[in-house]
Amino acid sequence: MSVTTAGRLSRARVPRGGLARDDAPGFSGGVRETAWCAATLTAAAAAGAAALVVAYRRAEWGEPGQFAFFWAGMVLFTLPAAYWGVRRSTAPRLRLAVLAGYACFTYLPKLLRNPSGPLYHDEYAHWGQAHDILLDGRLFQQNSIVRVIGDYPGLHATVSSMAALTGLTVWHAALLVLITAHVLLVLGVAAVAGQLWPDPRIGVAAAFVYSLNSSFLFFDTQLGYESLAIAVLVWALACALRAMRSSRRGVRIGWSAVALLLAVVTVATHHLTAIWLTGILGLIAITCTLRGGELIGVARVAWGLAARTGLITVLWMAAIAPRTSSYLDPYLGRALGQFGGLAGGGSGGRTLFSQSIAPWWERATAYAAPGFALLVMTGAAALWWRRRRTADPLTSAGTAAMLLVGALYFPATLLILTPAGAEGARRSWAFSYLGIAVAAAPLIIALLDRRRRVFAGYLLLTGCALMLVGNNAAGMNPSYRFPGPPVFGSDTRAATPEVLAAAAWLRETQGREIRLVADRYSGLIFGSYGEQQPTTGSATFPTYDLYRAGPGRPISAALLEQLRSWRFEFLVVDRRMAEQVPDIRIYFETNEPIPHDGRPAFTRAQLTKFDTMPWLIKMYDGPHVAIYRFDFGRLGATTRGSVR
Repeated sequence: MSVTTAGRLSRARVPRGGLARDDAPGFSGGVRETAWCAATLTAAAAAGAAALVVAYRRAEWGEPGQFAFFWAGMVLFTLPAAYWGVRRSTAPRLRLAVLAGYACFTYLPKLLRNPSGPLYHDEYAHWGQAHDILLDGRLFQQNSIVRVIGDYPGLHATVSSMAALTGLTVWHAALLVLITAHVLLVLGVAAVAGQLWPDPRIGVAAAFVYSLNSSFLFFDTQLGYESLAIAVLVWALACALRAMRSSRRGVRIGWSAVALLLAVVTVATHHLTAIWLTGILGLIAITCTLRGGELIGVARVAWGLAARTGLITVLWMAAIAPRTSSYLDPYLGRALGQFGGLAGGGSGGRTLFSQSIAPWWERATAYAAPGFALLVMTGAAALWWRRRRTADPLTSAGTAAMLLVGALYFPATLLILTPAGAEGARRSWAFSYLGIAVAAAPLIIALLDRRRRVFAGYLLLTGCALMLVGNNAAGMNPSYRFPGPPVFGSDTRAATPEVLAAAAWLRETQGREIRLVADRYSGLIFGSYGEQQPTTGSATFPTYDLYRAGPGRPISAALLEQLRSWRFEFLVVDRRMAEQVPDIRIYFETNEPIPHDGRPAFTRAQLTKFDTMPWLIKMYDGPHVAIYRFDFGRLGATTRGSVR
């Protein structure tokens, strides 16, 4: 994984066989090492996969022990893979194979979780978007589930093209793209570290540390635009650093062009990833500028790449995706407001692991993981400070930038205490952990090279296991990680047979792309499998007020006029809203003005009042789900108190 470096970095000579001097004990020794590595990792992969299957089976059947089996399976492969990856005598090609194998194994939990179709909230939106592109051949279509993803078609265009070229279904084409992106992400992190440090073990260590972040196993393996974009980001950074390393003008221009091309791909795929790419390049430019001296020319290259990436991002968001800022703003603004309330002793916080079925030891590791990360980052900063004058200038400046990126992880963990900021905090960790990984990797190798390396090795493997469990426990709740019976108010368990049947009925009898009003969970199914255009409400279009109004109470005439003028045709009602509290405490959307006090926020009467409204016609009635057609022509004949 090591990439050619220049400047003051010393390089070990490579003999004709292509292996570094300490990697070539002889042909028979190399074959024996490869055989032992293949045998141990194959056995570990088989045992780990079997444990994962057992964990999912137990969760599905409601039996205890799924957490222990799951983490035993992950640790069974992760620890020996880490050992072979950072072992001094491991050959370069074997290291590459170990990293690729590790990337494939770490995709297995998500693959086993839902091998046949979308399951997570955003997956429904992206799957439907790619499906529509394959059917209609049009990019930049609006999406009713996640309203900005139509402006970022990179993932959907890739998946639909793969499906058209291979004949695979959209879902299986997506799996092929996602597995490839996951492997490239692991290799890309190693490549970024390899541009800063000549020791290939540092690149491997960085890749393993990065894989401990909370997004790696489940969030950045789902069918979502970040899953592809973040892999492109790390390779854009690797190319940018390669351009900064180059002393020849032509080579520097070539690598800069590749980095900017990847930046364009990033911007066309995901907004947050593009912003983070610009920010990381900017930090590298700042640290190179502050270092000065022989890095003045390097700083110019870094500033040029950061400025051009930022310009591409701004132009895209201004000309093609102007809704992005309004989409992102409520999350940050409300999160800061809630955090301010917490600091002042007010309300607005959230209780971690409230009503969670996670075992005590998993919760304990979730609290301990940030502390261990802080300890590692402190050691990494101390090592950088000691070597800042003797290390290669770009290595020193680049590591300083990565320390700053990694430091952003810690204030973001505080936002996890707010309902609005929790999701944003979790999403930021995938990026800030890149800084932690690259900055901490030299410290890990330095500890392993000390005399007491056996003790250091055990300590690091223990820390690796702690952070692997803790970060994922903090990042994803059990219903996202494990299968189980249908749960009302869980994105991953929203596809019940009843809702799927209702969505199929509407599509088969009324057609596609119908505008309808629904709750969050019905909207996921009707908007994806049903191929409709649901809305779940917002501050400017409060469709949830239809459900909130009591029997005989007035419904806003302005809201009904919005529904009429925007040609909404159907209303979907899930009567479970009057019987159960949503698993994730959301009925319609994150910023909904609905009380969440542990009791259902609706009464049965609120949800059955639609049966008596003359401007609604019941078209479908199931055990829990009902579908009504709007008849706005009859609004003038409404009964007393139905409209105001």
